Amino acid sequence: MKKYLTLLVLAGSLASASFYAWSAESLSRSDTGQLRPAGTVSVNGAANLDALQSQLAEKAKDEGASGFVVNSAGGENRMFGTATIYK
Repeated sequence: MKKYLTLLVLAGSLASASFYAWSAESLSRSDTGQLRPAGTVSVNGAANLDALQSQLAEKAKDEGASGFVVNSAGGENRMFGTATIYK
């Protein structure tokens, strides 16, 4: 049983590591360095700030960005936000 649990934890870790490897990274303005702005993305209807950031990361990844900087976030029950994407 212990071997099965260890294998399950290892598989979960590898799966989450591969997810983060393929998603755009949240950057600070000072981290943009040599990257160039390539547009903006926006989302509506997120339940909380973590969900908002995840949705912005997904949209940035879909646009081929390597990173993004959140410009604005607001709302109460349904949050909205925008981000500048960088390639």
